[in-house]
Amino acid sequence: MDTFSCSICLDLLKDPVTIPCGHSYCMDCIKDHWDGEDQRRNYSCPQRRKEVIPRPALEKNFTLAALVEDVRKPGLRAAAPGHCYAEPEDVACDVCTGRKRKAVKSCLSCPASYCKNHLHPHYDAPPLKKHKLVNPSRTLQDNICSRHDEVMKIFCRTDQQCICYLCTMDEHKGHETVSAAAERTERQRELEVRRGKLQQRIQDREKDVKLLQQEVEAINHSADKTVEDSEKIFTELIRLLQKRSSDVKQQIRSQQETEVSRVKDVQEKLEQEITELKRKDAELEQLSHTEDHTQFLLNYPSLPALRESTHSSSINIRPLRHFEDVTAAVSELRDKLQDVLRDTWRKISLALTDVDVLLSEPEPKSRDGFLKYSQEITLDPNTANRFLLLSEDNRKVTRVEEQQSYPDHPDRFTVSFHVLSRESLTGRCYWEVEKRGGRVNVAVSYRNISRRGQSDESRLGSNDKSWALRCDRKDYTFWHNNVSTSIQSPVSSRIGVYLDHGAGILCFYSVSETMTLLHRVQTRFTQPLYAGVELSDNIFCNGASAKFIKLK
Repeated sequence: MDTFSCSICLDLLKDPVTIPCGHSYCMDCIKDHWDGEDQRRNYSCPQRRKEVIPRPALEKNFTLAALVEDVRKPGLRAAAPGHCYAEPEDVACDVCTGRKRKAVKSCLSCPASYCKNHLHPHYDAPPLKKHKLVNPSRTLQDNICSRHDEVMKIFCRTDQQCICYLCTMDEHKGHETVSAAAERTERQRELEVRRGKLQQRIQDREKDVKLLQQEVEAINHSADKTVEDSEKIFTELIRLLQKRSSDVKQQIRSQQETEVSRVKDVQEKLEQEITELKRKDAELEQLSHTEDHTQFLLNYPSLPALRESTHSSSINIRPLRHFEDVTAAVSELRDKLQDVLRDTWRKISLALTDVDVLLSEPEPKSRDGFLKYSQEITLDPNTANRFLLLSEDNRKVTRVEEQQSYPDHPDRFTVSFHVLSRESLTGRCYWEVEKRGGRVNVAVSYRNISRRGQSDESRLGSNDKSWALRCDRKDYTFWHNNVSTSIQSPVSSRIGVYLDHGAGILCFYSVSETMTLLHRVQTRFTQPLYAGVELSDNIFCNGASAKFIKLK
């Protein structure tokens, strides 16, 4: 449509004429334009501003007129591109009258927006060539000072805002000001630095995402392979147990057949002997009824004597424990397998908890944060030294003078005044211990710590299997592997313990109105841990106690 439009009236050419420079206009439009230039005697092309001297005679361009008439036809007119006119969502040309065309550029210096036709002066006129053209903008009025109606080309650094040159003479007088362009240049440099940092961070995060994706694939592959291998191993174990079950069954049936055969053989011989004895008894009975004394005496010596029995007069039968010993042996095997499976399962569970690809969460900063990991702790009576008395709920332990009548148990501490928890501890856990009386050691330990004697191997904190905080009346001391660390801190009656088993973190806190970190351990735990306490072996400390608090 632009080809057949007049750049003066912006409508389809009417009686088109072509001037010497080659541009075409409506005859009336170009006449009116040149009539306005009669006084200067300079006639120019409205688009190129090129002078045409003298004023040329105008004649209708019939070829172009015919083309325009074709365009005017309804069908072609409808097909003509309508995007040259501004729609509500477009930026309109500020120069067009009537129906406005789309702006193709906005000028920050004017400030105004121009369509393609009205933009030409900015390309041809030297003063306008210096103007700053940008993509069409609806916000040009934001560049105008609301007070002075001038373009804001200055930036006030004092007030951090754009102003016009008149503003520098009144309310911004004496302020630090620079041109908006200079401030933009400086801010642009800052922006590029920030963008550089952002882009670097994006690259770093994209690398992290890629690494995490690779890690996900590795985890999935490893998990799938481990599941497959574990299923094979458990299948082999099941097959082995089934074979052993079949072997035991076969041996039992074989022995059953042998023993039943032996018993039946003896039974058959005994039944034959019974038959013979009954026959002889009948002969004797018949003889006993003989009335003739002479005949009785004649026949009596002729009776055959009884043969000695090939079997004992009584069968020695074992007590009724035919195959019960086998059942006992199988039961013993089951118990041993259960113990092995239990111990092995702990190792498997620990190995699973050690699969921690990402760094652990940071340690809590407040008591409320710790309470999210609160762990209920109960004491195991089978581990308590006999000079320790447990409460009914197994949460409190007290040092006593008289021995308690605890039964013998391999888990019991025989000399050290220790007791461990029932619960094994993995993952993230938190608990608190309230102490009273004399010295109390708050500790954690592996299950395989020694329970016999009073060597370092059986004392909490004196070996590589346990970690203990010794709480005296006036100070604290941390012990591990028989190495002590003094701690200078006000003494509290309550101790908080935080464990992150997977991250290898163990922390002891003094708990009062605030929480004070007493000691922090960073290591690698290779087994599940058990909470424990030790009460002083000093006879003057009878009555000392430690209670595991039930946290809400």
